[in-house]
Amino acid sequence: MPTIGNAQLKLLEKLCNACSVSGDEGEVRKIVLEELKDHAENIRVDALGNVLVTRLGSGKKRMKVMLSAHMDEVGFMLVGDDGEGLFRFETVGGMDVRTLPGKVVLVGKHHLPGVIGARPIHLTTTEERRQIIPLDALRIDIGPAGGKTRLGDRATFATRFQRNGPVIIAKALDNRFGVVTLLELVKNAPANIDLLVAFTVQEEVGLRGAKVAAYAFNPDLAIVLDATPANDLPSWDGEENVSYNTKLGFGPAIYIADSDSFSDPRLVRHLSRTAENEGIRYQFRQPGGGGTDAGAIHKARTGIPSVSVSVPHRYSHTAASIARLDDWKDTFALVYAALVRLTPDLLASERK
Repeated sequence: MPTIGNAQLKLLEKLCNACSVSGDEGEVRKIVLEELKDHAENIRVDALGNVLVTRLGSGKKRMKVMLSAHMDEVGFMLVGDDGEGLFRFETVGGMDVRTLPGKVVLVGKHHLPGVIGARPIHLTTTEERRQIIPLDALRIDIGPAGGKTRLGDRATFATRFQRNGPVIIAKALDNRFGVVTLLELVKNAPANIDLLVAFTVQEEVGLRGAKVAAYAFNPDLAIVLDATPANDLPSWDGEENVSYNTKLGFGPAIYIADSDSFSDPRLVRHLSRTAENEGIRYQFRQPGGGGTDAGAIHKARTGIPSVSVSVPHRYSHTAASIARLDDWKDTFALVYAALVRLTPDLLASERK
């Protein structure tokens, strides 16, 4: 069985440090295309910017299996020029405005450094300090070099990838984990299936790329690879946290339901049984909010049985997330083993 090692970790670092805000995924797309140029029969970029890859298996009665991971990340778009290198901006994707003041960002194709500025605490009143600074009061400050930027340019956090023993710290682990895992699955595609792979765009703003990718592929089933926020911190009052959805260190999270989809129960059972038979740690993501590309894929054409598998991480959609290396390794091992075990009999069974 292929595994995650130093080469894959270096690739994850390269992907996390790339800037790929929704609608401008070119940096990650370039890495994907370079990595896969010698590993697939058919690679194309569609009208929206999805990278669609086909790897045909061998033998009879092969299932058409779609795997999906989104290339985009949350970030910012410049929408107004106040002069002197100060720019008004809007968020792209779901973000908490409270976390933004003082963060260092990279702006545009040239990765110009800037700071999300707000009035310093010395110059605010007690009443103002009790309030959340509204987005329209914040500016991205680039300084005199701002002349190289244009309205519509994207910006993202300047956080650089770090590893601290078993821990990974980086921006955009949502969803560079999925991208690098998918790259490795293409390079080590099981022969028992036809693998239809979509590196999608604009997931963070409405699952847009996945919708057209699923229509183009028309697969028998789909597995979505993503990263899920872990609500596993201690409760503020010292009591046990019983409202967690996933926990770091407990392995890949198999989705049962989220705000956009109910996972196909046959695929949930297949993944959990595979994990148990292979001795791979796993957990069920507790049903609740959020969503993945599965929310669009399962509604394509006449319906596509779908399920999501995610690497848990903390502090999603902020300047830095934190995750466990072993959770990522187990996610790859589970999905690979589940693909190897796939047969047409799975979908012939009753959906219950």
